[in-house]
Amino acid sequence: MNSKNAHSSSFRDPSGYVFTENGKIKRAINPIYFKQYKALSDSGFYNDLFKNKLLIKHEEVEKTDEQIIISAEKIPFITYPYEWSFNMYKEAALLTLKLQKYCLEHGFSLKDASAFNVAFHNGKAIFIDTLSFDFYTEDSPWRAYKQFITHFFGPLVLAHYHGAQQLKLLSNFIDGIPVKMLSSLLPFKTKLNPLLYSNIHLLAKLEDKHNEDYKGESKVASLSKKGQLNIIESLYNYIKKLQLKEQSEWGNYYDKTNYTDDAFIEKSQIINAWIKAIKPERLIDVGGNDGTFVRRIDFEVNNALVCDIDNNAVDFNYKTMKLNKEQFMLPFVLDVLNPSASIGLNNKERDSFLNRIREFAPNVTLALAVIHHMSLSGNVPFRNSAQFFSTFSKHLVIEFPKRNDSWVQRLLKSKGEFENHFSFYSIENFEIAYSEFFTITKKTPIINSDRVMYLLEVKS
Repeated sequence: MNSKNAHSSSFRDPSGYVFTENGKIKRAINPIYFKQYKALSDSGFYNDLFKNKLLIKHEEVEKTDEQIIISAEKIPFITYPYEWSFNMYKEAALLTLKLQKYCLEHGFSLKDASAFNVAFHNGKAIFIDTLSFDFYTEDSPWRAYKQFITHFFGPLVLAHYHGAQQLKLLSNFIDGIPVKMLSSLLPFKTKLNPLLYSNIHLLAKLEDKHNEDYKGESKVASLSKKGQLNIIESLYNYIKKLQLKEQSEWGNYYDKTNYTDDAFIEKSQIINAWIKAIKPERLIDVGGNDGTFVRRIDFEVNNALVCDIDNNAVDFNYKTMKLNKEQFMLPFVLDVLNPSASIGLNNKERDSFLNRIREFAPNVTLALAVIHHMSLSGNVPFRNSAQFFSTFSKHLVIEFPKRNDSWVQRLLKSKGEFENHFSFYSIENFEIAYSEFFTITKKTPIINSDRVMYLLEVKS
């Protein structure tokens, strides 16, 4: 196996690299990491993490003097930190701290604390970098501490004070938000909080001092294991209590919808009937809010992605999913008008949403109560949205609110003197545009509403 076959995000670690072979996710381990890998395997450390579902499971499939190959369980759809809701981000941070505590108790330490080492799978956060574990050296500080601050603690504290949009900063700072930037963005009063001062503001000052004093030699600080465990515990307890302060109009969307009860039930029944006929293994609900309609589907879908632009709606969905132990569902934050781009070296370290969703290959896409927001809030012509939806699944279940719908009227009125520019917004123009990419197989008006449901199939 040649490292030229390595996954585009896997070039940074000298210990090994990830590659795909016949649809399977594999990892090559280089000799520099053999000693650690043997200790982690022989001690039962890996197996304990597997049993507790803290680390993605792997099995050894090949071993030579030059390389060890392991095959890992495949995660159907990878989400990135800038697509997580606030409480998903919290869970990923707490998992990382929990792992470091467990490492220290067993003679190891995490050498990496990147947020990109965590994914969501089977209803929970899970660590996916098998080679991030190293031997613990007595009285040495946690080498990944600063990375944890810039990838997890800092973004979460920023979100607490300034809103969930701060969590998207990691898409611009793939190596973590700089501590000086974190310090400058936080309110002055946070300097009076001992935990925030020592873990963000003081860290920023020390970084400045280090840069001023640096003369080609680096000093290694000393920290006892007990001292390190105390820091981990204080960070864990603080993060666990963190909450968002912001509200949103979409978090309780279904409490103030313009549907009658009968219309709401009929809409659900229409979706349910069409989904049962398609029998999808995988689906995505774009603009799925809190996952209500996916939960009402009377068919066992293996994997259901539910994305929405609103953090609070995604968070509510996530909490409901955890409460119901719904392992088949994966909520995440996505702006359909600006889906996550490919970023990193050569724009290939982190894949775009469109590339990932095409690989996931959902059998059906749900787009409920989303087309009027795309068309009227985002000024997206029907042809463009049709082209977007046609690129990643064979079937599309889409809801069209007609011009007299109260939400449509509200959006039109917000356009002021430009309202007449949106005369294109009609069911006739919608059907003409979408028929370029899809065949209309079903069309059903929802009773007591100004909305129509469509089942479309992509033209070959």
